[in-house]
Amino acid sequence: MQSTAKLRTIALALAGVLASFAIASCGGDGEDEGSGLPQGSESVDLDPAEFTTRIDNPFLPLRPGSRWIYRESDSEGAVQRVVVTVTDRTKRIANGIEARVVRDVVSEGGEPVEVTDDWFAQDLDGNVWYLGEATTEYDDGRPKTTAGSFEAGVDGAQAGIIMPAEPEAGLAYRQEYYAGEAEDRAEVVSLDEQAEVPFGHFTDVLMTKDLVPLEPKVLEFKFYARGVGPVLAISVSGGSGREELVSFRSR
Repeated sequence: MQSTAKLRTIALALAGVLASFAIASCGGDGEDEGSGLPQGSESVDLDPAEFTTRIDNPFLPLRPGSRWIYRESDSEGAVQRVVVTVTDRTKRIANGIEARVVRDVVSEGGEPVEVTDDWFAQDLDGNVWYLGEATTEYDDGRPKTTAGSFEAGVDGAQAGIIMPAEPEAGLAYRQEYYAGEAEDRAEVVSLDEQAEVPFGHFTDVLMTKDLVPLEPKVLEFKFYARGVGPVLAISVSGGSGREELVSFRSR
């Protein structure tokens, strides 16, 4: 159980961020059209020769063999285990880019809840692109649906940015685009945060706010540590989940 001091620190930090978010919202929709990063539904013409499966962005290093284990909990007491593993497999995406396959397995009580293969590649500038996913949700251990799966270059789906090469406060970008299915976007809030999770305490942490236009009430803050990647995610609207890093193994 967290101490009162820790909870108070988190609450104060989020209060400040929410205030700045409200001010920023008054000035526009949060998209940075001058950043050069993809926005909304705009089409991008990507050259496969300018991409690599060697992903070494400091805030999202995806080396084959690396593994993250998270604990995800909500206010109702549900606890899920999330295991993210960078595989040695690659996939040629429909838009021609060779992508690294990252396996994401969510389980509860030892039973699978969702199993996803995510596809990532890094461009010459160091931006990490998200190129789609093959996901399956389970019910009582049996596959239930593959809704939410998409692939850049298929049926109008477009790639997005999952981590910019040069993040700075206010930088906004789309993370994915498949009309009516996957339209998430994000904005960098700060690069000098702190985060404490079971795996450890981190400083100079990158913080983003993640929005889901298809679910306007959803707002989540994510925290990324250099050399590690995602360490913490907190839902502050549209849910009450908290996902925190328990274990990390780098290769």
